[in-house]
Amino acid sequence: MKNNSQIQAKLQELLSHDYESEIVEFKEAKNQYDFDKLGKYFSALCNEANLKNQSSAWLVFGVKDKDKSIVGSQFRNSPADLHSLKAEIANHTTGRITFIEIYDVITPHGRVILFEIPAAPKGFPIAWKGHYYGRDGEEINALNTEEYERIREQATTEDWSAVLVEEAGLEDLSPEAILKARASYKTKNPHLADQIAEWDDMTFLNKAKVCIKGQITRTAILLLGKPESEHFINPATSKITWILKDRDNLEKDYAHFTCPLLLSTELVYQKIRNLKYRYITDGTLFPEEVDQYDPYIIREALNNCIAHQDYTIGGKIIVVENEDGRLTFSNAGKFIPKSVEEVVVADAPEFRYRNKFLTEAMVNLNMIDTIGSGIKKMYLIQRRKFFPLPDYELVNDKVNVTITGKVMDINYARKLATVPDLSLEDIMALDKVSKNKSLKDEEIKRLKAKKLIEGRKPNFHISLNLAKATGEKGDYIKQRGIDDEYCQKIILDYIRKFGEGKKSDFEDILLAKLPDVLDEQQKYNKIKNNLQSLRKQGLIYPEGKNWKMSKT
Repeated sequence: MKNNSQIQAKLQELLSHDYESEIVEFKEAKNQYDFDKLGKYFSALCNEANLKNQSSAWLVFGVKDKDKSIVGSQFRNSPADLHSLKAEIANHTTGRITFIEIYDVITPHGRVILFEIPAAPKGFPIAWKGHYYGRDGEEINALNTEEYERIREQATTEDWSAVLVEEAGLEDLSPEAILKARASYKTKNPHLADQIAEWDDMTFLNKAKVCIKGQITRTAILLLGKPESEHFINPATSKITWILKDRDNLEKDYAHFTCPLLLSTELVYQKIRNLKYRYITDGTLFPEEVDQYDPYIIREALNNCIAHQDYTIGGKIIVVENEDGRLTFSNAGKFIPKSVEEVVVADAPEFRYRNKFLTEAMVNLNMIDTIGSGIKKMYLIQRRKFFPLPDYELVNDKVNVTITGKVMDINYARKLATVPDLSLEDIMALDKVSKNKSLKDEEIKRLKAKKLIEGRKPNFHISLNLAKATGEKGDYIKQRGIDDEYCQKIILDYIRKFGEGKKSDFEDILLAKLPDVLDEQQKYNKIKNNLQSLRKQGLIYPEGKNWKMSKT
């Protein structure tokens, strides 16, 4: 924070410019100023300061923008009211970033307010209420695509997790977390057990690649930092939120966790109510008892969230436990590989990581696997238990993975596992069919070539061959439903017998017979289309709300 003489000098420096620049804005604001407009300027000046490689930008109230004459401002005269703007602005910005400082300056010509605005962090454009703003001369506009990408690309040239936190020291790390880290490192490297015992803490942290040459990194703060050390990585956060929801999706309980994440992951794990699940296996009258959620899957999913979170966009990790037997893990940031299927099939480490330094540290501390097969192992565990496969949802800047802790259809799942030559890749695609999810073109081509599915895009169902192999002939008929020819025959039979029929009459008869792969609206549309087809064939005609047989 600047002292009075420094801020007076800064004001004179700003006033000495002949015109406004993209990182300085003058407003008269004699009495009030629109809060939403203030937020837009905050976003714009943050982003422009980043693009101009400046540490901060300035918004000045009480000064005419044309001639830089001081006119004085009565905006929020109360100091408490003025400084409450910090929290108010933070509530609507990316990562809760806010003013560096607000200076209230009294001059001979009137009161001037100087808002010192931080530059957007590298790779981290700042939004106001979800929208990004920038400057075009004196105009405030949406941040254009080229500028947005220029800021975002900064993150690809710098590993956020490897940046040094120069103000932090060993005293800002948790002794308990360091002790746990030593034990995990020893488990990973049993041949170094004697040496590890002789290392002091900083030597150990350097060897484990958590710190760099005796200096604390953002990775060290995330994994081993004391809870109060989180401010060192602001505007990023190290928060994990666990939420328990009932069967109506209403929140019943919640808890927040922060650094050290090495310890917090275990606290989150303990919160999850991992109940026992029982079902009858083949060839026995005794139930199989398993955990709803395999411990490996919980830890793998949670640690993946930590390793791959995009900390530059200020999000937090969320774990939602539903009482209906689902567990969803969410983290901020795009999914870097092309697809989940590619990761499972490749079964190899990714060539590119968002947080390379953090990922390597987590490998060294035995939190994640270096060979990159964690996701595939999650799929294999679920398959072995006859549970639905992990369900990945990749939307915007977020990755959600849902784990289902129960059997959806034990007979179908068990028999599916006995079909010869059915690869994990095929099962993943068929899992999508069972969940009515869209298939990629290459999946459609592969499953059709193997005669595993039938139907038209996007409404597929298991094929006759697969139904025979799994004994699910009834399910096949239910999914396939009746064809158009049979649908039209029912309509014609009805009209012949009763002389006429309303569309609602045909819907009462046919809706339950149409395939389950169609949603309700698609079923209504199918009936309407068949009525129009019969009309075009000249077999029926409309009269008011009724349909009648044509006199031919």
